[in-house]
Amino acid sequence: MTSGIRADANRRRILDVALAELLRDPDAPMDQIARAAGVVRRTVYGHFPSREALVAALVDSAVAAVWEAHAAGRDGVADPAEALARATLAVWRIADRYRLLVALAQRSVTMEGIKQRLAPVRKECVDLLRRGADAGVFTSTLPPAALGYVHEQTLFGLMEAVNDGALDAADGGRAAASTVLLTAGVPAERVAALLASIE
Repeated sequence: MTSGIRADANRRRILDVALAELLRDPDAPMDQIARAAGVVRRTVYGHFPSREALVAALVDSAVAAVWEAHAAGRDGVADPAEALARATLAVWRIADRYRLLVALAQRSVTMEGIKQRLAPVRKECVDLLRRGADAGVFTSTLPPAALGYVHEQTLFGLMEAVNDGALDAADGGRAAASTVLLTAGVPAERVAALLASIE
C-alpha cells in the first residue's frame, strides 16, 4: 500500500471513528478519537490541525450525504410537490446519523460556514420551489429563495426537537415533509394524501 493510499485510508477511518465518538460523547477530545481510531494523536493532527477542522470535515461529509439523498429523492419525479416530499423524506432518513453532529457543528463551525456548505442543496431546493410556484403547485407568498431558507431551518429545528426529546425521530420525516409542503402552500388535504401515497 503506498503512503498516499494509506494516508487516505487513515483519514477516512479517523472521520468514521470521530463521527461515532462525537455522537457518543460530543466533548470527546482528539486523543480519545485517536485511540478509538487506533492511531497516534500526531496522525489525527496530521490530517486535522484542530478539533474544529475535524468537525468541519465531518460537516462536509454530512453535506455530501444530504446532497446525494436530496437528489435521489427528487430524481425522476415530475410533480414538484411529490419531488419536495420525497427529497425531504430522503434527507430525513439519513439525518438521524447527523442530527447530533449538526448541534455540535453549531458550536464549533459558524452558522455562516454551515450555510455556505449547504448552498448547493439550497439552490436545488429553490429551483424546485420556483418550478412548483410557476406551475401553481406552491402558493406561498414567500419567494422561493426565502422559502428555501425556511425549509432548511425547519429541518434544523426538527433535528433539535429530536435531540431535546420533543419529537420522536421516527416521526421526524413525516413532520419535516408535511411542514415543508404546508409552508410551500400545498393544501393540507393534498399533503396528507401525498404523504400517505409515498410512505
